[in-house]
Amino acid sequence: MTWKSRGDLLPKSVMSQKWMIFLCVGSFCAGMFFTNRMWTIPEPKGLARTTAMEAEKLNVVSEGCNSRILQEKEVKRETKGIYSEVFKTQNAIQTLDKTISNLEMELAAAKAAQESIRSGAPVAEDIKMSESSGRRRYLMVVGINTAFSSRKRRDSVRETWMPQGEKRKKLEEEKGIIIRFVIGHSATSGGILDRAIEAEDRKHGDFLRLDHVEGYLELSAKTKTYFATAVNLWDADFYIKVDDDVHVNIATLGQTLLRHRSKPRVYIGCMKSGPVLSQKGVRYHEPEYWKFGEAGNKYFRHATGQLYAISKDLATYISNNKHVLHKYANEDVSLGSWFIGLDVDHIDDRRLCCGTPPGEGFSCI
Repeated sequence: MTWKSRGDLLPKSVMSQKWMIFLCVGSFCAGMFFTNRMWTIPEPKGLARTTAMEAEKLNVVSEGCNSRILQEKEVKRETKGIYSEVFKTQNAIQTLDKTISNLEMELAAAKAAQESIRSGAPVAEDIKMSESSGRRRYLMVVGINTAFSSRKRRDSVRETWMPQGEKRKKLEEEKGIIIRFVIGHSATSGGILDRAIEAEDRKHGDFLRLDHVEGYLELSAKTKTYFATAVNLWDADFYIKVDDDVHVNIATLGQTLLRHRSKPRVYIGCMKSGPVLSQKGVRYHEPEYWKFGEAGNKYFRHATGQLYAISKDLATYISNNKHVLHKYANEDVSLGSWFIGLDVDHIDDRRLCCGTPPGEGFSCI
């Protein structure tokens, strides 16, 4: 090859190298430009919103650093929770009270039914039946209040107005009238006094024994126990308490009660309102005289204790509340006080005011 020809080729080679360098640099720049445009990482859509929420939380927390706002909110939350718990507790207690009351009534009905089965008394057609419990319905239960030392009085009652044997059974079956001597137990359980009453009861079968310790100062408690026991044993329209020195015309008493049979909450007797005796040592002294006001005041209206009658709903009220009913010194005052505040029909029947006939004892009706 000649130098001429070699000279002709050299410039072309040099020019090619320059263009190659220029093209490489241009390509590199173009690649960097397009790479920055295409590879830009997009911003997450929820990032700005999340940041705003976090900022709000941080703002609340920063405000709560004062602690007073948070404490007030916490106190309100706790108070609301306490009220809610108290309300739930009160509802639970009310429901429990209703359940207990229903169970007590069912238990009383079951006891009465069991007593009727044990007695084996037939049911007469003219005696009503209780729709709720299926028990036999009587007109009245007469409880004659007596004591261990009153054997002569009891014999006098048996010989006069209280039928004996088959006659008393017939009175129960045909007329729906129950009559029993009412007595508790002596302070010495199973002592000679109790054994005497048990022997008398085996002979006559006319006692209602109470879960009660006898005593003159315990007459109010005895009266309460009598009504509670009688209403659980017998389903009757009326429950009567009479002293064992009173002579009663049963037929006339029955006619009197029948006139008030359809009335609810009936309290029948010889109504009075005697003075409250505050002097110690006198008969019928009232130790709690101060509860009745100033000296010289009188009692509220109540039936004299020799003979009175109450309807079934009042006897049931005494039975259900016997643990909270207050007892005063005089049992007739106690009975009247139990009905204060209740919607009770006080019926003053002067025929129940017992007078003194010739001989011993009093006569009523």
